[in-house]
Amino acid sequence: MINWIDELSHLGIELSSEIQQQFDRYLELLIEWNGRMNLTAVREPEAIQLRHFYDSLTCMQVTKDLNDCSLIDVGTGAGFPGLPLKILFPDLNLTLVESVAKKTQFLEAVVSALSLEGVKIFSERAEQLGQDGRFREKYDWAVGRGVAEMRVLAELLLPFCCVGGKMLAQKGENAPTEAAAAQNAIQLLGGSTPEFYKVQVPEKETPHYLVIIEKQKPTPKKYPRRVGMPAKRPL
Repeated sequence: MINWIDELSHLGIELSSEIQQQFDRYLELLIEWNGRMNLTAVREPEAIQLRHFYDSLTCMQVTKDLNDCSLIDVGTGAGFPGLPLKILFPDLNLTLVESVAKKTQFLEAVVSALSLEGVKIFSERAEQLGQDGRFREKYDWAVGRGVAEMRVLAELLLPFCCVGGKMLAQKGENAPTEAAAAQNAIQLLGGSTPEFYKVQVPEKETPHYLVIIEKQKPTPKKYPRRVGMPAKRPL
């Protein structure tokens, strides 16, 4: 059996006993709530630890220390990667966006049970929040984990990034191909040429990628377009 804590140590990530206890409680809540609603198709505790907790924390290989940074996690689902990063970096200012209201109830329960401060949760569509002055171009990092293809994801994430901030997409093995097809959209939205960092999650055969795009100039005001349009008509 693979121990996810040991695997993290190979990446130079060490978890204190207090942080490990928070992840244990998160795991308990995820298993409990998953019996009532479809939060994750991954059911086994060890698999959740590797495919969700470990996988989320691999982001810090590129983000580095996130304490005192601002991060928005779009389409967070059961809280990935945002909540594991918050547990690791308690002074991270975190915004979680999840359009399914039942899932935001779970997120609120985790935040309460773990006594996490500096977390805001919104049951809204990213297209709407991206046009809201409270959120637009306010974040150091905007992240998404398998939410959509790269052309769509860039339109959803880059409007949240401040100039000099970065979007981070956790993508599968087709990430380079997707990013190449999205290059015109990324440039239009104010982003740089993507950088790729390969990640290998234990017990998964195929690697995936952390795709980093820096926000070099403001996103034109017309983006993101109205709800549904980025996916229906990708740039």
